[in-house]
Amino acid sequence: MADPSSYRPKPGQIPDSPGVYRFRDEHRRVIYVGKAKSLRQRLSSYFQDLANLHPRTRTMVTTAASVEWTVVGTEVEALQLEYTWIKEYDPRFNVKYRDDKSYPYLAVTLNEEYPRVRVMRGAKKKGVRYFGPYGQAWAIRETVDLLLRVFPVRTCSAGVFKRSAQIGRPCLLGYIGKCSAPCVGRVSSEEHRELAEEFCDFMAGRTGAYIRRLEKAMQEAAEEMEYERAARLRDDIDALRRAMEKSAVVLADATDADLIALAEDELEAAVQIFHVRGGRVRGQRGWVTDKVENVDTAALVEHALQQLYGEESGDAVPKEVLVPALPDPVEPVQQWLTERRGSNVSLRIPQRGDKKDLMVTVQRNAQQALALHKTKRASDLTTRSRALEEIAQALGLDSVPLRIECFDISHLQGDDVVASMVVFEDGLARKSEYRRFQIKSFEGQDDVRAMHEVIGRRFRRYLQEKQQTGEWEEETPAGEDTPAATGEIPPAATGPTGEPVPTGPTDEEGRPKRFAYPPQLVVVDGGQPQVAAAQRALSELGVDDVAVCGLAKRLEEVWLPDEDDPVVLPRSSEGLYLLQRVRDEAHRFAIAYQRNKRGKRLRSGPLDSIPGLGESRRQALLKHFGSVKRLRAARVEDICEVPGIGRKTAETIAAALAGAAPAAPAVNTATGEIIEDDGAAPAALSSERGLER
Repeated sequence: MADPSSYRPKPGQIPDSPGVYRFRDEHRRVIYVGKAKSLRQRLSSYFQDLANLHPRTRTMVTTAASVEWTVVGTEVEALQLEYTWIKEYDPRFNVKYRDDKSYPYLAVTLNEEYPRVRVMRGAKKKGVRYFGPYGQAWAIRETVDLLLRVFPVRTCSAGVFKRSAQIGRPCLLGYIGKCSAPCVGRVSSEEHRELAEEFCDFMAGRTGAYIRRLEKAMQEAAEEMEYERAARLRDDIDALRRAMEKSAVVLADATDADLIALAEDELEAAVQIFHVRGGRVRGQRGWVTDKVENVDTAALVEHALQQLYGEESGDAVPKEVLVPALPDPVEPVQQWLTERRGSNVSLRIPQRGDKKDLMVTVQRNAQQALALHKTKRASDLTTRSRALEEIAQALGLDSVPLRIECFDISHLQGDDVVASMVVFEDGLARKSEYRRFQIKSFEGQDDVRAMHEVIGRRFRRYLQEKQQTGEWEEETPAGEDTPAATGEIPPAATGPTGEPVPTGPTDEEGRPKRFAYPPQLVVVDGGQPQVAAAQRALSELGVDDVAVCGLAKRLEEVWLPDEDDPVVLPRSSEGLYLLQRVRDEAHRFAIAYQRNKRGKRLRSGPLDSIPGLGESRRQALLKHFGSVKRLRAARVEDICEVPGIGRKTAETIAAALAGAAPAAPAVNTATGEIIEDDGAAPAALSSERGLER
């Protein structure tokens, strides 16, 4: 616990202007980000008598070890920079609403040649029209099922679409009239896109004109005695009206607005948002947050607006936002929303009429969400605290292990040996901190040696990063691996759209580094030998402030270093349950990586090892010859006939294939049929999974 006076800036050093400030802990990790109209006045309020501070604020300033600030020109710039830094650094003491990326949207992929209607989650993609969010995915599917009768837009995946085009036969939806079947040319791409745009118009609220047009067409068909066509139009109108009934009219003036309501207590707050488009409730979502900083309702509203619109632009920001309390001051927030939309946005509190009545409904939903959350969460908070206390007591630790790291080794009969590291903070998994390792220093099956290597590499990196920040004075031993050569691989984190996302702070800017923060407890999956190997690795590096234990699977015994007998926790112990969850998560993560690594190896063929032969030319060779077997038998002159293959490359291919022993034929275990060699090894048999460690 730090004394705030030890890092308090001198009053004359702090500018009296708008800006954003950051508190950092002893590891240079950003723990709190805030903005202020006057940096001098705001920062001075943190360095008063600790007894006068709110308990959460007091915890923050005593956890921090330094403070820094950035001056900006206006309060709007401060608001934007604060949001950016909160998203970038993920500070532990800031209000952070739970991520809403799991909310499903009805999406129309207008960026494709043949637009597709589908359920989508996560970050929004350019060129895709979104409607929602909805509370449940089944609600979207029910709506789409009704509308496909009138707007038979494609809903199939790219694989199904391509397959139907190849065989010249549409899928089931094409036969029953719920798809216009552009895959087989029943409609052109222009006609199909027009259908998709009409679908979007209807979902956007422009329903009256379309239904009136259908009713007119139905009457004309009846007058011309085309009764079958009139009946189909009648059924189409009924389907559209049933779809419209699923979102009742709440505001008569076709308003586009978002209504935000809050329910809060001393420790937590729940936010509910109703999205009203065209006077109808088109979607609903909500968050719950721990009030880790001392904030009032107006500040919570401001944080909710940042979370809701921080990555939105254009029509995604409505013309009107109704809230229970206005941020103080309101002008910068309203200007920020206006800039994101590109036109004026009204931010206000509803005073009377239908909008106030609807706000009461949203408020009621927020109160129910908070009550439900507290019912589910109260026992969890108590249970996690009790579990950590039981672990500390059983292992003889000085304090509860707030950060636990667990390591596991996985392989298949000594091949593709890998390791995993999972992290639990405050009893909860922190997946952004997970790491994966390839074991490269030896081959074969030796779990003890692999565990020693992995623990050594993890803490060697920790010491290297301490040395870079000046916290560790000893030099790295000669011959140690550099960070790029150690083989540590962070999990392939991707965003909802598939793009890689940052895995955390680095260096001096407070972003999580790979191995910057030490755990209080290291758990290894195994018994006495694995624990001894882990402790030996720590001792060799001089790390003596990290506890080690192992959890053996057979009897769920907890092993400690240099102890002949295990620690036996009661079967009903919450501490044992937590250790089991940590161990099982490490095992799952290691197995997943090992299977992925093995799958890539099994899918590789003899062409993969030929230097200078990329994916395109490999595909061209296989397409030309049909299989590696025929390619191996081909002459150099025949190989030169493949586009993009010159004489020198052809000679290299022929020499490489001549020197490679042909693989044994693959056999389909279900039919006994010999599979033709196509350059890729057969998929791993399911029985191999029983051999995995």
